Amino acid sequence: METAKTKHAGVNRSYSHSLPQKSTFILIHLLIVIFCSYLILFDGFKVLGHLLGHNLQIIDPNRAKILLGCAAFYWLRHCITLFYLLKRRVDWSEVFGLLLFIAFFEVGLLLLGAGIFRNHAILIGRLDFLALVLLLFGSWLNSFSEIQRKWWKQDPTHQGQCYTLGLFHYSMHINYFGDVLLFCGWCLFSYNLWSLILPLFMGFSFVFFHIPALDAYLSQRYGDPFETYSKKTKKFIPFIY
Repeated sequence: METAKTKHAGVNRSYSHSLPQKSTFILIHLLIVIFCSYLILFDGFKVLGHLLGHNLQIIDPNRAKILLGCAAFYWLRHCITLFYLLKRRVDWSEVFGLLLFIAFFEVGLLLLGAGIFRNHAILIGRLDFLALVLLLFGSWLNSFSEIQRKWWKQDPTHQGQCYTLGLFHYSMHINYFGDVLLFCGWCLFSYNLWSLILPLFMGFSFVFFHIPALDAYLSQRYGDPFETYSKKTKKFIPFIY
């Protein structure tokens, strides 16, 4: 039975391979990406429109295909995270809760970018290049910070020590900041400003819910070294907050 100390902000921090959960997670996520491919590449828009009783068309096919590529890229990073980086237990509730969120934003941003609320295509411009840079840079911050920590932790002499180096030297939760940046870019590329509510919600969720809970867990686990680290390091946004 889990103790109260194993869960923080709904996330199980105990160590476990969780192979059935992780395999289910990644396979259903792949099905979401395949569904996105069906919508864009195999006239799935027409079928979906028929089911909804509306005439749906791909107004902006080039933008839609790039957004499909973003979803496929995110799935690849998800594979690396689950099977290479993540050592903690993944509960079934986390799997299905996050799958609903992933389906919502991957399909939703694809539909927005394809032009369901527009009657014309928008040429790829400077804002789009900025959006893609944000997506790639945010992805790098998130994944590479975790990879740096994993490599450091693999040294037996570092076992049980608090990691404060690499990209985590600039922010205690640089991986979360990377997530917000990549979703800002993804939403900007969909060319619908309302979609920016998504990364805004994520940022508030990190700052007011996930980060305080994770800090409490890390303080409990590492004690004084973590407290010293937290006093001299920005919590979320490097050099700012």
